[in-house]
Amino acid sequence: MTVSDARTERIPTTIYPDSEQASVAVARQIAELIRQRAAENRTCVLGLATGSTPTRLYEELVRLHQQEGLSFRNVVSFNLDEYFPMAPDSLQSYVRFMHEYLFDHVDILPENIHIPDGTLPQEQVAEFCRQYEEQIRQAGGIDLQLLGIGRTGHIGFNEPGSGAQSRTRLITLDHITRTDAASDFYGEENVPRRALTMGVGTILEAHRIVLLAWGEGKAAVVKRMVEGEPTDSVPATYLQQHSNVDVVLDEAAGAELTQRKTPWLAGLDCNWQQPATVRKAVTWLARTLQKPILKLTDAEYNEHGLSGLLAESGSAYTINIKVFNELQHTITGWPGGKPNDDDTYRPERATPFPKRALIFSPHPDDDVISMGGTLLRLVDQGHEVHVAYQTSGNIAVFDDEAIRFAEFVADYDEAFRLDQQPSENLYHRVADSLRHKAPGQVDSPEVQQVKGLIRRGEAKSALRYAGLDPDERAHFQDLPFYETGRVRKKPLGEEDIQITMDLLNRLQPQQIYAAGDLSDPHGTHRVCLSAIFQAVQRLKAQGTPWLQDCWVWLYRGAWQEWDVDQIEMAVPLSPEELTRKRRAIFKHQSQKDRPLFPGADQREFWQRAEERNRTTARLYDQLGLPEYEAIEAFVRWHF
Repeated sequence: MTVSDARTERIPTTIYPDSEQASVAVARQIAELIRQRAAENRTCVLGLATGSTPTRLYEELVRLHQQEGLSFRNVVSFNLDEYFPMAPDSLQSYVRFMHEYLFDHVDILPENIHIPDGTLPQEQVAEFCRQYEEQIRQAGGIDLQLLGIGRTGHIGFNEPGSGAQSRTRLITLDHITRTDAASDFYGEENVPRRALTMGVGTILEAHRIVLLAWGEGKAAVVKRMVEGEPTDSVPATYLQQHSNVDVVLDEAAGAELTQRKTPWLAGLDCNWQQPATVRKAVTWLARTLQKPILKLTDAEYNEHGLSGLLAESGSAYTINIKVFNELQHTITGWPGGKPNDDDTYRPERATPFPKRALIFSPHPDDDVISMGGTLLRLVDQGHEVHVAYQTSGNIAVFDDEAIRFAEFVADYDEAFRLDQQPSENLYHRVADSLRHKAPGQVDSPEVQQVKGLIRRGEAKSALRYAGLDPDERAHFQDLPFYETGRVRKKPLGEEDIQITMDLLNRLQPQQIYAAGDLSDPHGTHRVCLSAIFQAVQRLKAQGTPWLQDCWVWLYRGAWQEWDVDQIEMAVPLSPEELTRKRRAIFKHQSQKDRPLFPGADQREFWQRAEERNRTTARLYDQLGLPEYEAIEAFVRWHF
C-alpha cells in the first residue's frame, strides 16, 4: 500500500497492490464505523454506489456479517442513483443490484433502505428529489459516502457540466456513459437516456467520502481528478473541496499519477538502483524529447528532473547504452527460444526445444487478436501449441447470427434427410425465443448453447488456418463463472480453478501465455487471469515438478498495450505475418462489428489489433531501435 504525496496530489490517495486488498480494507473501515455507531447507540448512514467497482467490497461486508457477526440493523442507506425509467426487478436496476450484492444477505431493516425510484411519473420526479434530500437531512447526513468514477469524470450520474452546488435531480446521460453501459443492456439503443442522481453538492455534504477506482481504463480520469484543477467538465474534481475524502486505487488505476509515472518531476526520492525505475525514466525522457535514447545528453537529464540519476550513473552516455541494450535484448523472432543458440541475451530459453506452449484465451478470439502473430510463429517454428478457450463468449454473438445458424441446421437436415424429426424445431424454438426476448433479457439456455457453438466453430476455424488440429490442440474450458447469460458474472469459484489446474497438469507446458489485460471493463479477463494465477500458485505449493521448467508470459488484450519500459519480450512481425494474423482474426465473424470496448467506434478487430502492434513498433523505432512493421509485446510473470 502506498499513501499519496501531498506535493503532487490535491486529494489524499492510497494505492493498493490490487482491487482485492483495497476492497477488503475499505470494507473493514465501513464495518468499524458501523460498530462504532452501534456502540454509541446511533445510526450509521451510508451513501452507497453500484457498478462493478464496489462488488468485492459488498461481498466482504456480507462475509463480515455472516462470519464475524457484523450487524446492519443500525444502518440507514441512501443510494446514489438509478436509471429512469427503470422497474426495480429489471436486470439492470440498481434496486436489484443492491439486493443481490448486499441487502438480501445482511440484516438491514427494509425501511432503512433508500434508492431513487425509477418508476415515478415524470410530474412527481421533482418532489421526490426534494424529499430524498430531506430524508438525508433527517437521518443526520451521510456518515460515509462511497463513490466510483466514470470515464467522463462523473460521480453518481453527475455528468460533465454538473456544478459543485447541484442537488438530487433527473439528468440526461452523456453519450459516453450510455456507451459504457451498452453491454449491460445488450445494446446502446436499450440504455435509458436519463437517470436520477444525487447532486455533487449533496455528495459533498457527506461527513466522509471514499472513492474507489480499479483498472487502467480509469487511470487517465483519476489523474485529472486528483491532480487537475476543479472544473465542471470533470465533476469528480470538486471532491478537492472536501476536507475528509480518500481516493482508493489499485496499481493500474494509479498508474498515471505523477508519484507513479514520473516521481522525479515531483521531487520524490527515486531508487536509481532499480533497473525498472531507470528504464522508465530514460524511455520517458526520450519520448518527451522525441529523441532516440542514444542521443540524450547530460543537460537534458538535468533539465528534466533526472539530475539524481545522472549523478549516480556518471554520464548520459553510460545510462543511454545500458537502457538501449536492455530494450534491444527484449526483441526476438524466436518467442519459443532459438535452438542451439546462445540465449544469454534472449528473453526466452533455447532449451527445451521444441516447447509445449499453452495459450490461454479468455474469449474465443483473444488468442489471435492479441498474440496471433506470435501464435503463428510458434507453430511455424515447430512448437507444440495448445489453446485453452476459457469462456464460451456466447453473450457477444448477435441474435440474428444465432437464428442464421439454427436455420442452417434445419435446412441441412432437410436437404440430407438426416432424421425423421428435422432440426427445424430447433430453428423455430431459437427464432421464437429471440423474437419475443425483451431488451436486456437473458437468452434461453438453448440460445446460449447455440451462440457458444458459433464462437467455438470460429475458434476452430482460426486454429486450422494457423496449422493446428483443433481436435487435438483446442481446449474449451467453459469456465462456470462466465455462464450466466449476462454481462454480470459469478465470482471466480473453486470449480473454475480446478478446471484450470487439471488442464495444466494434463499438458504440463514449458510456456504459458495468458491475457494480462486488466483494463477489460467487464472483468472477464481479470477473472480468467486470476484463475490461472491461483491454479499455478496452488500447483507450485504442491511441489509440482514440471512447473519448475515453465515460464509464464502475459499479453495484453484489445484495450491497452504494455508500456514500452515494461516490455520483456517483443516479437516483431513482418507485413506478411501481419496479414496472416488479420486472416486468422477474420475467422471470427459473428461479432465482428461489435465495438471492442466501451467508447470505441465500429472499427473491426483486425484494425484495432494492427494499430496497437504498429504503435509498439513505432515506439521502438523512435527510441532508436530497429524499425519493424509491427510488434507484439509480453511481460513475464515470475510466480
